[in-house]
Amino acid sequence: MTTMADLPSTTLTSEITKFQPTNTNDGWFNYPVRVYPHHTDYSGVVWHGMYLTWMEEARVECLRTVGMSFEELISAGVDLPVAEMSLRYHRSARMGDDVLVMTKLVPDKVRLNWEYQIRTETDLCVTATVTLVPVDFEKRKLLRSLPSSLEGAIAKLTGI
Repeated sequence: MTTMADLPSTTLTSEITKFQPTNTNDGWFNYPVRVYPHHTDYSGVVWHGMYLTWMEEARVECLRTVGMSFEELISAGVDLPVAEMSLRYHRSARMGDDVLVMTKLVPDKVRLNWEYQIRTETDLCVTATVTLVPVDFEKRKLLRSLPSSLEGAIAKLTGI
Protein backbone atom coordinates (compact mmCIF):
# COMPACT_ATOMS: atom_id res chain seq x y z
CA MET A 1 0.00 0.00 0.00
CA THR A 2 1.20 3.50 -0.82
CA THR A 3 1.64 5.71 2.21
CA MET A 4 1.84 9.46 2.48
CA ALA A 5 5.61 9.22 3.02
CA ASP A 6 5.94 7.55 -0.39
CA LEU A 7 4.28 10.43 -2.23
CA PRO A 8 5.94 13.72 -3.22
CA SER A 9 4.85 17.02 -1.71
CA THR A 10 2.44 18.34 -4.32
CA THR A 11 -0.64 20.42 -3.77
CA LEU A 12 -2.79 17.30 -4.02
CA THR A 13 -0.82 15.04 -1.72
CA SER A 14 0.10 17.67 0.86
CA GLU A 15 -3.60 18.14 1.64
CA ILE A 16 -4.48 14.43 1.77
CA THR A 17 -5.61 13.14 5.12
CA LYS A 18 -6.88 9.75 6.08
CA PHE A 19 -10.48 9.62 7.21
CA GLN A 20 -11.39 11.51 10.32
CA PRO A 21 -15.14 12.07 10.72
CA THR A 22 -15.29 15.86 10.67
CA ASN A 23 -17.49 18.43 9.00
CA THR A 24 -14.60 19.53 6.78
CA ASN A 25 -14.29 16.35 4.70
CA ASP A 26 -18.03 15.66 4.34
CA GLY A 27 -17.47 11.99 5.17
CA TRP A 28 -15.00 11.33 2.34
CA PHE A 29 -12.12 8.92 2.96
CA ASN A 30 -8.95 9.71 0.98
CA TYR A 31 -6.75 6.93 -0.36
CA PRO A 32 -3.62 8.10 -2.24
CA VAL A 33 -2.13 6.04 -5.07
CA ARG A 34 0.85 6.61 -7.34
CA VAL A 35 0.35 5.29 -10.88
CA TYR A 36 3.08 2.73 -11.61
CA PRO A 37 3.88 1.03 -14.93
CA HIS A 38 1.97 -2.14 -13.97
CA HIS A 39 -1.21 -0.04 -13.59
CA THR A 40 -1.08 1.06 -17.22
CA ASP A 41 -1.50 -0.22 -20.75
CA TYR A 42 1.23 -0.05 -23.39
CA SER A 43 0.69 3.71 -23.87
CA GLY A 44 1.12 4.70 -20.21
CA VAL A 45 -2.61 5.23 -19.61
CA VAL A 46 -4.19 3.58 -16.56
CA TRP A 47 -5.94 0.36 -17.59
CA HIS A 48 -9.69 0.79 -16.98
CA GLY A 49 -9.95 -2.20 -14.60
CA MET A 50 -7.28 -0.77 -12.30
CA TYR A 51 -9.73 1.88 -11.08
CA LEU A 52 -11.92 -0.95 -9.72
CA THR A 53 -8.95 -2.37 -7.80
CA TRP A 54 -8.19 1.03 -6.29
CA MET A 55 -11.85 1.50 -5.34
CA GLU A 56 -11.90 -1.84 -3.51
CA GLU A 57 -8.62 -1.05 -1.75
CA ALA A 58 -10.03 2.33 -0.65
CA ARG A 59 -13.23 0.90 0.81
CA VAL A 60 -11.41 -1.95 2.59
CA GLU A 61 -8.94 0.56 4.06
CA CYS A 62 -11.76 2.94 4.98
CA LEU A 63 -13.54 0.22 6.97
CA ARG A 64 -10.25 -0.84 8.55
CA THR A 65 -9.62 2.68 9.87
CA VAL A 66 -12.83 2.48 11.91
CA GLY A 67 -12.03 -0.97 13.28
CA MET A 68 -13.75 -3.27 10.76
CA SER A 69 -11.48 -5.64 8.86
CA PHE A 70 -12.70 -7.91 6.06
CA GLU A 71 -10.97 -10.79 7.83
CA GLU A 72 -13.20 -10.15 10.83
CA LEU A 73 -16.32 -10.13 8.64
CA ILE A 74 -15.39 -13.42 6.98
CA SER A 75 -14.60 -14.97 10.38
CA ALA A 76 -18.08 -13.91 11.50
CA GLY A 77 -19.57 -15.66 8.46
CA VAL A 78 -20.41 -12.49 6.52
CA ASP A 79 -19.40 -11.59 2.97
CA LEU A 80 -20.04 -8.26 1.22
CA PRO A 81 -20.28 -9.01 -2.51
CA VAL A 82 -20.83 -6.30 -5.11
CA ALA A 83 -24.52 -6.22 -6.08
CA GLU A 84 -24.38 -3.22 -8.39
CA MET A 85 -21.71 -0.99 -9.92
CA SER A 86 -21.77 2.12 -12.06
CA LEU A 87 -18.68 3.94 -13.37
CA ARG A 88 -18.15 6.99 -15.49
CA TYR A 89 -14.73 7.61 -16.97
CA HIS A 90 -14.01 11.33 -17.38
CA ARG A 91 -10.27 11.49 -18.09
CA SER A 92 -7.42 9.01 -17.97
CA ALA A 93 -4.76 9.01 -15.30
CA ARG A 94 -1.27 8.35 -16.62
CA MET A 95 1.90 6.64 -15.48
CA GLY A 96 3.63 8.75 -12.82
CA ASP A 97 0.46 10.58 -11.75
CA ASP A 98 -0.46 10.81 -8.10
CA VAL A 99 -4.15 10.04 -7.80
CA LEU A 100 -6.55 10.35 -4.92
CA VAL A 101 -9.29 7.75 -4.55
CA MET A 102 -12.04 9.37 -2.51
CA THR A 103 -14.83 7.20 -1.13
CA LYS A 104 -17.89 7.85 0.98
CA LEU A 105 -20.37 5.37 2.46
CA VAL A 106 -24.08 6.08 2.03
CA PRO A 107 -25.94 3.20 3.72
CA ASP A 108 -29.53 2.29 2.82
CA LYS A 109 -30.88 -0.35 5.22
CA VAL A 110 -28.64 -3.38 4.53
CA ARG A 111 -27.32 -2.01 1.23
CA LEU A 112 -23.92 -0.33 1.51
CA ASN A 113 -23.65 2.27 -1.25
CA TRP A 114 -20.12 3.57 -1.76
CA GLU A 115 -19.60 6.74 -3.79
CA TYR A 116 -16.24 7.39 -5.44
CA GLN A 117 -14.25 10.15 -7.07
CA ILE A 118 -10.82 9.39 -8.47
CA ARG A 119 -8.74 12.49 -9.21
CA THR A 120 -5.32 13.66 -10.23
CA GLU A 121 -4.12 17.03 -8.98
CA THR A 122 -5.87 18.74 -11.90
CA ASP A 123 -8.50 16.35 -13.27
CA LEU A 124 -11.49 14.28 -12.27
CA CYS A 125 -10.80 10.83 -13.76
CA VAL A 126 -13.65 8.59 -12.56
CA THR A 127 -16.91 8.88 -10.66
CA ALA A 128 -18.57 5.69 -9.48
CA THR A 129 -21.05 4.04 -7.17
CA VAL A 130 -20.66 0.49 -5.84
CA THR A 131 -23.37 -1.26 -3.83
CA LEU A 132 -22.46 -4.10 -1.48
CA VAL A 133 -24.93 -6.36 0.31
CA PRO A 134 -24.34 -8.60 3.35
CA VAL A 135 -24.51 -12.32 2.60
CA ASP A 136 -24.21 -15.36 4.86
CA PHE A 137 -20.82 -16.75 3.85
CA GLU A 138 -21.86 -20.43 4.08
CA LYS A 139 -25.47 -20.32 2.83
CA ARG A 140 -24.89 -17.54 0.26
CA LYS A 141 -28.19 -15.97 1.34
CA LEU A 142 -28.83 -12.26 1.77
CA LEU A 143 -28.83 -11.17 5.41
CA ARG A 144 -31.85 -9.17 6.57
CA SER A 145 -29.77 -7.17 9.03
CA LEU A 146 -26.17 -6.10 9.40
CA PRO A 147 -23.88 -7.61 12.05
CA SER A 148 -23.58 -5.29 15.06
CA SER A 149 -19.83 -4.85 14.51
CA LEU A 150 -20.49 -3.61 10.96
CA GLU A 151 -23.30 -1.35 12.18
CA GLY A 152 -20.82 0.17 14.64
CA ALA A 153 -18.28 0.83 11.88
CA ILE A 154 -20.99 2.39 9.69
CA ALA A 155 -22.03 4.66 12.56
CA LYS A 156 -18.43 5.87 12.89
CA LEU A 157 -18.23 6.56 9.15
CA THR A 158 -21.57 8.27 8.73
CA GLY A 159 -22.08 9.90 12.11
CA ILE A 160 -25.38 8.07 12.63
